[in-house]
Amino acid sequence: MKRLRPIGVALGCTMLAGGAMAQLSITPPAQTPPAKKEAPKETKPKVHAPVVKKPAPKPAATATPTPTPSPSPTQAADDPNVDLVFGAYQRGMYKTAFDLATARAQSNNDPKAMTMLGELYANGLGVKRDYVKADGWYKRAADAGDREAMFALAMMKIGGRGGPVDKDAAVKLLASSAKLGEPKAAYNLALLYLDGQTLPQDLRRSAELLRMAADAGNPEAQYALATFYKEGTGVPKDLEKAVRLLQAASLADNVDAEVEYAIALYNGSGTPRNVPAAIALLRKAARQNSPIAQNRLARVLATGAGAAVDKVEALKWHTVAKTAGKGDPDLDDILADMPPPDRAKAEAAARKWIGNNVK
Repeated sequence: MKRLRPIGVALGCTMLAGGAMAQLSITPPAQTPPAKKEAPKETKPKVHAPVVKKPAPKPAATATPTPTPSPSPTQAADDPNVDLVFGAYQRGMYKTAFDLATARAQSNNDPKAMTMLGELYANGLGVKRDYVKADGWYKRAADAGDREAMFALAMMKIGGRGGPVDKDAAVKLLASSAKLGEPKAAYNLALLYLDGQTLPQDLRRSAELLRMAADAGNPEAQYALATFYKEGTGVPKDLEKAVRLLQAASLADNVDAEVEYAIALYNGSGTPRNVPAAIALLRKAARQNSPIAQNRLARVLATGAGAAVDKVEALKWHTVAKTAGKGDPDLDDILADMPPPDRAKAEAAARKWIGNNVK
């Protein structure tokens, strides 16, 4: 099982930064030196402590008109259904969002406006960063039933922002938020049940929460639940379900899911074999700086296992992957006899890529 990364509050989708499942590995054709398959790992999954990122206040359920460049706080306060606050936030007009949210919070006791004020104070957007004030606004919104504020407040309590670390309170907030349908809360609560430190380990409950978040379209939960089905953790082992979840997460640009799904397509594991689609996904994930994808793509290009042989490009990706700690002695041997001009070209391309993409 892979190490699953917690997600914090975010306006966009975050991605898991762990490696892909090693059990699915690309095997080159017989006429070329075979690539070593990585042995399946039996270790239990681990989790990091959840981290706080930006909250994701959502617009009201009714149709949202296009916000004007300089909306009036009075106008927003008079009509809480017109979500000018979130519109201003999305456009980077943080001071305007702050003024509008303040008016709505004071005039209408609007929980979404309170959540927005917590977000702005927590991240120093349009105002000076102030975790204590952020905590206060998130608490008011959470007490009023806003599930996103519950999640954001839980993350602050886990991280000790705005007050002392309080994991018990954080767990209660996550549970309440998840019960109200917040996917990020369900995902992070699943990780706590998986970790077995803050909460007693309960793999079945963890899987249930992951399924809740995955069904809501959360790509991190889809990827995590795929690993559960792949390894039979908390659920019966089911490779086909795992692959379907990997496909869903890869469509949401989860890089690790892209790699796993590509390898499953390449090997025909749990899905019909589709080598061109697999290689296209490996290329995409390699460009997104996945060392495993870079390594697998280098193998394909070095051996011609599904694509035309291109040892210059293979050495480029092999070098980039090695820089990220994904060495491969077999590829060293396969690429050892490259002509010096080709090797120099590949190494220059690798240096350029690393300079532009590795921070």
